[in-house]
Amino acid sequence: MGILRKLGATTTAVAMLGVGVFAATGTAGAAAPAKPATAAKAVVVQAAAPAAKKPAKPAAKNVLVPGKLRLDKRCMTGRIICVNKKTRKVAFLYNGKLLATGDARFGAPRTPTRNGFFKLQRKSKNHVSSIYKSPMPYAMFFSGGQAIHYSSDFKARGYNGASHGCINMRDKNKIAWIFNRVKVGDRILVYSA
Repeated sequence: MGILRKLGATTTAVAMLGVGVFAATGTAGAAAPAKPATAAKAVVVQAAAPAAKKPAKPAAKNVLVPGKLRLDKRCMTGRIICVNKKTRKVAFLYNGKLLATGDARFGAPRTPTRNGFFKLQRKSKNHVSSIYKSPMPYAMFFSGGQAIHYSSDFKARGYNGASHGCINMRDKNKIAWIFNRVKVGDRILVYSA
């Protein structure tokens, strides 16, 4: 505060300290001699309040159906394929009735599998990737080039590998069964819970 100087009729200095904001103000009349900076009074203008916490959100309704599959409640109506990244499962359901389930593997960190609600765009039984030249049997495309499909690599190496964003299944019979029953336009939900 020793650096205060008279600048015109009013002198104001603000110093930010770790605990708050302090201001020193000195006022002198036009004919009054300049007061030394040490004579100015330090006044607390307003202590810096800690950032106000946002009110806690009310506890969200439980969005999961009880059980080891941890199905989202949105999976309980209509024809839908629900994919839970946390449990690493694909579940095919019709009006809440589980028709088939299987293990799933997802994209690597650099090529992640997208989360969200999608519609089955197209099916290709003997698809081969145009980018990676790898076979993608029983491909069910849901988001651009991302599809649910059988993976011989997943069957051979398990979770020691990853896809380029697709959802891999390792049980060929299960993916074939789902492929033969799912329809273009059916919903697909990919989530982590």
